[in-house]
Amino acid sequence: MTATQPFLAADVGGTHVRIGLVRASGNPIRPVEVLAYRKYACADYPGLVEILEEFLATLAGTKVHEGAIACAGYLLDDGSIITVNLPWPVSIDDVRERLGFADVRLVNDFEAVAHAAAYVDANEVLRLAGPAGAASGPTLVVGPGTGLGAAVWIPARTRAVVLATEAGQAALTVGTELEIALLRQMLRERTHVSVEFALSGPGLMNLHAAMCSLHGEASRYRVPGEITAAASDASDARARESLEVFCGLLGSTIGDMALLYGVHGGIYLAGGILPQIRDFLVQSSFVERFLDKGPMRAALERLPVKLVEHGQLGVIGAASWYLEQRAA
Repeated sequence: MTATQPFLAADVGGTHVRIGLVRASGNPIRPVEVLAYRKYACADYPGLVEILEEFLATLAGTKVHEGAIACAGYLLDDGSIITVNLPWPVSIDDVRERLGFADVRLVNDFEAVAHAAAYVDANEVLRLAGPAGAASGPTLVVGPGTGLGAAVWIPARTRAVVLATEAGQAALTVGTELEIALLRQMLRERTHVSVEFALSGPGLMNLHAAMCSLHGEASRYRVPGEITAAASDASDARARESLEVFCGLLGSTIGDMALLYGVHGGIYLAGGILPQIRDFLVQSSFVERFLDKGPMRAALERLPVKLVEHGQLGVIGAASWYLEQRAA
């Protein structure tokens, strides 16, 4: 692949697939140039290949032979992936054969986002906590969407290393009497309540259902956006209480992750649900719960925590990762 030859970069989540036609820019500040970009709803298609085919058909004759796919899930050594939140399986061999690609590679979605975090401009983030200046060291990228993803960007002498994780599948840890009651309620129907079972878009639905059950009520909402809307405009006290628990749990969980992964370079929050609750998040207990780690509070106060609002971050990250792979 030449330095200027376009290639495909896709970010595959449980709800949407974001695809870009990209190429190397030669600019170290923004190494990826996005030539075309579209977003597709997963539920509208029988599989990933059909989405990719539709995108390629929009490119007006541009020939594409390589690509990178960032996908939510756990990558195995044989190139396959264990997915929890996708509506259909993903096979990299199927993509390669049906599209006739010479080279297509698979990467964890939040590993890709971590590769893009270094290229986010200051005007694309909202600082929630910590100092304004830049920090150095391992950086955590985490976010709730259809599931919850997390990766750690680790600087190294030659090039950075990214640790992909399945932090969303770890057991949820609670810290208040209300959270204990909600966890107990959720444990009535399952033996394992994961982080993403509560801290994701569907997780907010689960939290709200548990909250209603505690009060002998039934949830009347069909999608997470209805809960966040009712909470934000204060039209439903129960919805507001549920979203406040969500934000507090998210802060506490991310504080735990920062300590577990030895984060010193700061934290980027990404994920589909957070921009929708930006103002609520700022006023919530998120920061206080993030810092509430006993003697480690002083360490966490040194970490910048930023909300990323760049909609193409996964595509840019997949492209950046692919370019690094090709150069290695």
